[in-house]
Amino acid sequence: MKITELLNESGIELGVSVKDKSSAIEILVNLHEKAGNLSDKAEYTQAIKAREEQGSTAVGEGIAIPHAKCSAVKRPGLAAITVPDGVDYEALDGQPSNLFFMIAAPEDGADVHLEVLSRLMVLLMDEDFKNKLLNAKSKQEFLAVIDEKESEKYGDEESLDEKEQREKQIRQNDNNAKYRVLAVTACPTGIAHTYMAAEALQKAGENMGYSLKAETNGSGGVKNALTAEEIEACDGIIVAADKNVETARFDGKPVLFTKVSDGIHKPEELITKIVEKKVPVYHEEGGQKESLSSGEKEGVWHVIYKHLMNGVSHMLPFVIGGGIMIALAFLLDDYSIDPSNFGMNTPAAAFFKTTGNAAFAFMLPILAAFIASSIADRPGLAVGFAGGVLAMNGTNFVDLAQGKTVGISGGFLAALLAGFVAGYVVLLLEKITRKLPKSMDGIRPMLIYPLGGIIIIGLVMCAVNPAMGWINTGISNWLDGMGNTSKVLLGIIVAGMMSVDMGGPVNKAAYVFGTASLATGNFDVMAAVMIGGMVPPIAIALSTTFFKNKWNDEERRNGVVNYIMGLCFISEGAIPYAASDPLRVIPSCIVGSAVAGGLSMAFGCTLRAPHGGVFVFPVVGNWLMYIVALAVGSIVGALILSALKKKVK
Repeated sequence: MKITELLNESGIELGVSVKDKSSAIEILVNLHEKAGNLSDKAEYTQAIKAREEQGSTAVGEGIAIPHAKCSAVKRPGLAAITVPDGVDYEALDGQPSNLFFMIAAPEDGADVHLEVLSRLMVLLMDEDFKNKLLNAKSKQEFLAVIDEKESEKYGDEESLDEKEQREKQIRQNDNNAKYRVLAVTACPTGIAHTYMAAEALQKAGENMGYSLKAETNGSGGVKNALTAEEIEACDGIIVAADKNVETARFDGKPVLFTKVSDGIHKPEELITKIVEKKVPVYHEEGGQKESLSSGEKEGVWHVIYKHLMNGVSHMLPFVIGGGIMIALAFLLDDYSIDPSNFGMNTPAAAFFKTTGNAAFAFMLPILAAFIASSIADRPGLAVGFAGGVLAMNGTNFVDLAQGKTVGISGGFLAALLAGFVAGYVVLLLEKITRKLPKSMDGIRPMLIYPLGGIIIIGLVMCAVNPAMGWINTGISNWLDGMGNTSKVLLGIIVAGMMSVDMGGPVNKAAYVFGTASLATGNFDVMAAVMIGGMVPPIAIALSTTFFKNKWNDEERRNGVVNYIMGLCFISEGAIPYAASDPLRVIPSCIVGSAVAGGLSMAFGCTLRAPHGGVFVFPVVGNWLMYIVALAVGSIVGALILSALKKKVK
């Protein structure tokens, strides 16, 4: 489907003045309504905002492509605006966005939005094309530029699939034809950067005179997949990915592992390394992944962190959804009916508590399962999940001998151990069974790995669960037994950690500790963690509001948005400010967060929900003093930051 079939003059506005992200969304949605693409504007707006909450659709380089698949869309369509002055759309590169395309896709419209998104990203890789759109004087000229470029790139009638089939046929007709370099691109969301990296590598290969094929691992699945014959014939493979991709097929070939952003910005450098044979041969079992930025082997701690974050990222939806529902149950219940059954006394409370518990209970098995799958790919999933359930239940040999299947839960630490053990057990089984006859290859992943892995993880967890349970109980008792002074110190530390890197490893370590404490009933730790993450954006917003002479015009305009981000517990709102002036912003935010976390502990504030910001304040224990702690910490951070900042000339 061509872009110009989805975009008409009624869906375009040029030279628009936009004050913030919400305004840009409102303008684009109005254009869709004007073009007759929507049946319910409010529902579509909600779908767009829900997508933005998963991560900004600003892809950098001044481009933003918000999109949503929604039942309120009558027909697929595009809306476009140009914003000469730019607007902060929370792009990863921190730069304002000035070219917007909003995609509206109907619920039953297959993956039309992904197809259009892919094509848009490929076209927008051309800087000249992008500049022509930004400089278009009329809507007609804007459409003409797109039509010309699309025809040049894909032909008048030829679709992407037809183009791929034609190129495949050409290669089949020429026995000597082969790709010297292959590539695989993938990013966590599987949308913009995946296709940008693929296009950049293909274009660089063409300019350098080397044939190159790029496979994309996008949210719509694998496209332009590499064949076994192509892998066998190539000089090497570039894996430009920020998530795990299937690599067993590359065993014995030179493989360069790097970030997806390097595929976009350093394609010539990557291709040169492959062609000049400066890349080591990769072996799936124990193979080392070369990092372009350092030229060294991937560090042990980085590998552990990557696997851990894979587990945590999949666990959080269960923790957040289940935790907030449990918190709502306590909010809606009547304590006086039966204090011993608080949370289940009324039908509404019982519904939220039961449903929330169902989701929350999967926290540990999901954590272990996706740590294991990060290590051993799909074969590790079942083994890790089984290990996580055993960790959660505290199953051990002594209790089993007495006919009991549930013991003292090993909690978060036992689930971590289960995930890593499960992953490496499956890798060990893969290595041991490599020499089995080829005829048994089909039953290895279907029988040997899950059966052998679950038996081994069962033996390991039953052996270590008692010790892990004692540790978990000991930590819980230690937290419960802390005096006020000790708890205040703990609150200062975990809240301060939330401001060190605003969403990075230190921030995530504190957050994981807070969510783990929820499972053991230490709700005051989670309260300190959340308030520590709320302070940085609010402190920056306060400083930009009341100390205007310390900030430039753009920083003051964007500062207002940080009030919302801080109140919603989105620490990342502070990142652009921290990146531009880390020596002043980060220490100020750390002090402000630490003050808020210490006060939260001192006031005895508690939080049963692991996320939500002000939206979960009704279920905060001692919520009034929690607001006081947040206000004091934010003001302290703002005052320190404003004192450290120099006046803007």
